[in-house]
Amino acid sequence: MKRSEINEIVRQGQAFIESFGYALPPFAHWSEPDWAERKDACGEIFRAGLGWDITDYGLGDYDRTGLFLFTVRNGHREDLSVGRGMLYAEKIMISKKDQLAPMHYHESKAEDIINRGGGDLAIKLYHSDGHGALDREREVTVYTDGIERRVAAGDIVRLKPGESITLLPRVYHAFWGEGADVLIGEVSTVNDDHTDNYFLNPIGRFPDIDEDEARYRLLVGDYGQLTE
Repeated sequence: MKRSEINEIVRQGQAFIESFGYALPPFAHWSEPDWAERKDACGEIFRAGLGWDITDYGLGDYDRTGLFLFTVRNGHREDLSVGRGMLYAEKIMISKKDQLAPMHYHESKAEDIINRGGGDLAIKLYHSDGHGALDREREVTVYTDGIERRVAAGDIVRLKPGESITLLPRVYHAFWGEGADVLIGEVSTVNDDHTDNYFLNPIGRFPDIDEDEARYRLLVGDYGQLTE
């Protein structure tokens, strides 16, 4: 992706998020000089991977296959083994109309995906067969706003604004916006985008970036340059 494209996506995405009355944390508005000045106090932001995250999954066609994310908070994976501490994470995301977030599951993370506004959020569901492929026979049990719901393998659940779905580990899911762009909330156990995303087809999680202009906002993937 070109940095100029990412900069414009961030500008438009921030405006979309704020149009629903969702206020982002102060560091969402920092420029690159702000980060350079304050980096010594930002170790927890860097560790947790908080902030802007734009991906085209390495496929080079963001409008067709991509996702806009901002990680607001994220706990410590080592706390999961002892059952206490910061065990949770929160994201705000945008799925554009007909923009696919590809089929994947998480080995560790359980998550609530919430339609916070806009169009309908369509989610296609399968179980993993235990070997990384889709189980095309076994029905999937999920909870939508706490209500048990059983769907056939490959069925699509559509969430209206205000509705949510709970997805447990090893449930394959792909999603996209229908009718209009969708603002998505995610509340989950600890998030690890480097080791806990299992895609059905081999794709990347973070984009390759062509630095054709200055960075409007740093992405999570840019933090390493601050800490080197």
